[in-house]
Amino acid sequence: MPLGGVIFIVIFIALFGAFLLWVASKTGGKPVYNTIKYEPYECGLPSVEKKDTKVSVKYYLTAILFILFDIEIIFMYPWAISFRDFISTGGGAFVFISMMVFIAIFIFGLFWEVKSKALEWD
Repeated sequence: MPLGGVIFIVIFIALFGAFLLWVASKTGGKPVYNTIKYEPYECGLPSVEKKDTKVSVKYYLTAILFILFDIEIIFMYPWAISFRDFISTGGGAFVFISMMVFIAIFIFGLFWEVKSKALEWD
């Protein structure tokens, strides 16, 4: 696409966006500014904020472990899909061994998590 076409598209998008904003401002109602609306839950009750709120580390540990194991599972899916391609190119044994090492580390981490009682809430 020549440069003139790109300039035309940019100008068209800018004008169309400005037109849509103008139509929205003319057809929409006036905004209602209410302090309750900007509270965290919008439940209609004023919130009481404490400055010394302490959050347990177990929440953070659970979130980090979930992300870690979730990413490992997501990594296994494309490997499983493309494993036949590796076999047909002759690299199946190397990829299989490397994935078994990865799964062994994954299982070791899972056993360590259970043994260290990382997910117990007592």
